[in-house]
Amino acid sequence: MGLAERDYERDDPPRGPGFLASLTPVVKALLIANLAIYIIDYLILPSLLDIRVDHWRRPPLVKWGAFTIESAIKEFRIWEFVTFQFLHDSVGHLLFNSLGLFFFGPWVERWWGSAKFLIFYLLCGCGGAAFFSLLATTGILPNSTQTGLIGASAGIYGIFIGVAVLAPDLRVTLIIPPVELSMRQLAIGMLAISVGIIVIGIGDNEGGEAGHLGGAIAGFLLMRYPFLLGKPGDHPLFRRTRRKSKAPKAFTRSSTPKLKPRTHIDTAASSKVDRILDKISRDGVQSLTDAERETLRLASERQSRKP
Repeated sequence: MGLAERDYERDDPPRGPGFLASLTPVVKALLIANLAIYIIDYLILPSLLDIRVDHWRRPPLVKWGAFTIESAIKEFRIWEFVTFQFLHDSVGHLLFNSLGLFFFGPWVERWWGSAKFLIFYLLCGCGGAAFFSLLATTGILPNSTQTGLIGASAGIYGIFIGVAVLAPDLRVTLIIPPVELSMRQLAIGMLAISVGIIVIGIGDNEGGEAGHLGGAIAGFLLMRYPFLLGKPGDHPLFRRTRRKSKAPKAFTRSSTPKLKPRTHIDTAASSKVDRILDKISRDGVQSLTDAERETLRLASERQSRKP
């Protein structure tokens, strides 16, 4: 049974109008950031700087922020471990990564909570760059010290693996080829393709596939060993402001009451559930204690018994 199949692990997305209404906050921000950076890099900056972008001349932000072993490690431009994750080389590249983030990102963000999901995503991207560097420096990827690495794919592969860990039996239907697979099967297939391309040397994207594998490895380790990201609340810069629960208004008895006022026990139980739900929103469901999970289970049972 996958973690997402347990009742207390489910976190239904908010409902409302609009194409982006069901997206979680960090996923929405990442989609907007990737699109905005692409437009700025390929349309706005070339126009302002009066330069032509083509196959031989990279756009300004790609030139500045792409990851290479030579610049990021040897020249200590360590920001490239992060900046390359927001750069793309074509509309198709951007679209593919955006679709993966759109469909699978909210699953993992609801599990971790927004703050830790952002760190998870960026660490998976860094893992992609690190694994690419490892294969290049050991000679498995020849002549790769100057090869530029860009794209959100490493982080997306980390998300794929995250969903495969949370809901391995989740059914997904591919467009090309039009087949239905479980999330576990999809993850294994994608990783097998990446390994095959690196080993056989098909095409010219062995470096990108190495990044995919590195992101997947990082994603798997972080999902299996969540303590690697620290205890809940260890990252104050990303904490959400906690909502304050308002006490229920006092009930006034009429001469012929039709409804009984809420008891002290009901109010206390409701407040406890609210606090647990706030904790899930802030730190993710994996931060709950066994007692808190049991409280949610009992509250769910009471709710289901109501007419």
